[in-house]
Amino acid sequence: MALAGHTGDQATARQALDDPDPGVQAAALGALARLGTLTTADVVACLRRGAPVVRRRAVEVATGARGRGTRSALPAALVEALGDPDPLVVVGAAWFLGERRHRPAVAALVATVAGHEDPRCREAAVAALGAIGDPAALPAVLTAQRGDKPTVRRRATVALAGFDDPRVEPALRRAAADRDWQVRQAAEELLDEPLDEP
Repeated sequence: MALAGHTGDQATARQALDDPDPGVQAAALGALARLGTLTTADVVACLRRGAPVVRRRAVEVATGARGRGTRSALPAALVEALGDPDPLVVVGAAWFLGERRHRPAVAALVATVAGHEDPRCREAAVAALGAIGDPAALPAVLTAQRGDKPTVRRRATVALAGFDDPRVEPALRRAAADRDWQVRQAAEELLDEPLDEP
């Protein structure tokens, strides 16, 4: 299956999507993406019925989907994937939505930032919100920047660059005094001025 994507064997790759082994299905997704023949329907089907390894691979290769539905059904399926029980699927879905700057995902991403138990998912969602830059998302980013784990606070600080709002600079100045040095460093870079160590 790994060779199918390099040898142009689309028929084998597509047939393997129905293989009983989830590992083979995941490899088939990668092969189809490499061949440029992965469809929205392939990704959506694997997100809805696949084992965790298949769903993870589906979000990873979703940007390679071609044809009908790539601007409608595909992002809608990735918004739905923000509710997946596997954190790595959620992370991949958030990344996709941020890359596409998919504004209809803002409410679901805000909910992920506010309520997901896994900090990796909150971090990915806050990064996506920064990439999208919708004003409605700023309160969630500010909340994450003030009170979440260091990795999420750091990502939220960077995400503030995506917003044009008078609340951004005070938030960056607060971050410049954060107890985590990487949060402080991110704030300093965005403020574009050296800051004293607290």
